Amino acid sequence: MARKILIIGGVAAGASAAAKARRDDEKAEITIYEKGPYISFANCGLPYYLGRDIKKRDDLFLMTPEFFYQRYRVNVKVNHEVVEINKEEKSIAVKNLVTGEAFKDYYDKLVITTGGTPIKPSIAGINLENIFTLFTINDVDAIEKALNEENIEKVAVVGGGYIGLEATEAFLKRGKKVTLIEKMNQLLPYLDEEMAQPLAKHLENLGVRVILGNGVKEFRGETKVREVVLENDDVVEAQLVIVAIGARPQLELIKKAGLEIGGAGGVVVDATLRTSDPHIYAGGDIIETVHLVTGKKVRIPLAGPANKQGRVIGANVVGGHKYFKGVLGTSIVKVGDLTAAKTGIGEREAKELGLAYLVSYTPALHHAGYYPNARYLVTKLIFAQHSGKILGAQIVGWEGVDKRIDVLATAIHGSMTVEDLENLDLAYAPPYSSAKDPVIMAGFVAANVLRGEIDLVTPESVKKSLHRIIDDRWQIVDVRTHKEREKEGYIPGALFIPVDQLRERYGELDPNRKTLLYCKSGYRSYLGYKILKDLGFKDVYSVSGGYMGYRYEV
Repeated sequence: MARKILIIGGVAAGASAAAKARRDDEKAEITIYEKGPYISFANCGLPYYLGRDIKKRDDLFLMTPEFFYQRYRVNVKVNHEVVEINKEEKSIAVKNLVTGEAFKDYYDKLVITTGGTPIKPSIAGINLENIFTLFTINDVDAIEKALNEENIEKVAVVGGGYIGLEATEAFLKRGKKVTLIEKMNQLLPYLDEEMAQPLAKHLENLGVRVILGNGVKEFRGETKVREVVLENDDVVEAQLVIVAIGARPQLELIKKAGLEIGGAGGVVVDATLRTSDPHIYAGGDIIETVHLVTGKKVRIPLAGPANKQGRVIGANVVGGHKYFKGVLGTSIVKVGDLTAAKTGIGEREAKELGLAYLVSYTPALHHAGYYPNARYLVTKLIFAQHSGKILGAQIVGWEGVDKRIDVLATAIHGSMTVEDLENLDLAYAPPYSSAKDPVIMAGFVAANVLRGEIDLVTPESVKKSLHRIIDDRWQIVDVRTHKEREKEGYIPGALFIPVDQLRERYGELDPNRKTLLYCKSGYRSYLGYKILKDLGFKDVYSVSGGYMGYRYEV
């Protein structure tokens, strides 16, 4: 008898599970129940459609119910809400949201991929017209309708995460005046604070008003929103608001069915993605999985893992033996002309976990400096203090961020060390990279730190402790050129001795005092460090990432 597989939710994980199950079992009877009107749409593409990077609305639809049936012989029932799961009789109760009809369906295996739902906080005025989330096709349709019917000039975006930043850029491209509001003191809270600073500066340079460390108290207007009142009582004018403060997993159905929920707030699954019921599997935004660096259970709602989880589930519900090993949380986002990316854990997480770790910052050009249009990117590595094993990486830059973060994600997945990065054999030609790729350069710097070949201080620690450093009579030495110093500025109290003059002028420094060197990106201060150490200076340090790191610039 053919297996009967029911799938609740038909976007990323659900659609992937259905397609894989069909590929592995031609005889299985497979049905998807989707509460909304669409399946397998590109929700990650919604901001880019709003910003007109994606020109046609139809391009957002990866699959239609009709095509899904034609290709995979999977029955897709949209506008059908599953309202109950009966584990004992292996059935679900379904409601047709168009006709109101209610019925039961029975399964051999059940797959739950209900995903998340955007958070709309209980703030006064939240239900005024022209306050939207940006999560579904219906959302983007409603936003487009408002933009087309009204003369909207001022837009407020609440939330500085992925969707908030992408929405901000989209409205800039539509010629709107945008205010971005984030309750935390930084954008992209999953980044370490100093790595997020260039993004806020860049958006301000593009004309965005960026408000950090200030949440929303209320929305004001008669029927439509007109003002956003902040927690400090400042008022932001806005004729349209996007609320993008995150999403919560849709767990109501799961809790009602009595399936186990874990400490990270998601459905508990094993490596096969089977829930606490042996006949029910789950994937996507609703589940907990293992973080490959920390070994802890986490819930990381990203499209990449969701699609891979769907593939594992699809194989296993028809008798396969696939396993989902876990996640690194690798992510990337475009912010104006800048790109920010992360994989593994950040320094803040390493500190919270009590790990013994080291940090390095490495600014480098994305391709050969002599080839036109070379742009900087800054790589931050977090690595184990004793072994050098890479724990995490963050990159912010103009070009080439994507391929470098993918190399580093692969390195973490393979349990590589920073010394392994030194020896990578990466592709090189002047239009694409340098003979020493930014990933390899980051490996050089981090490995030098690991082996004790240089003593680094972070730019963040210099900024926070500058008064104490000056009071303790440290020698701060700027080893850049005169032109760089005049154009870019300098750290207060710094002496100016270009690195090429240091051998002749080191007598101007006291070898018994602590000496802090910096250049633009860190390489010349490394050279200066070596020179002074060989000349008998005892306490010498270099600013990791140089003046670029100190200024939070890329």
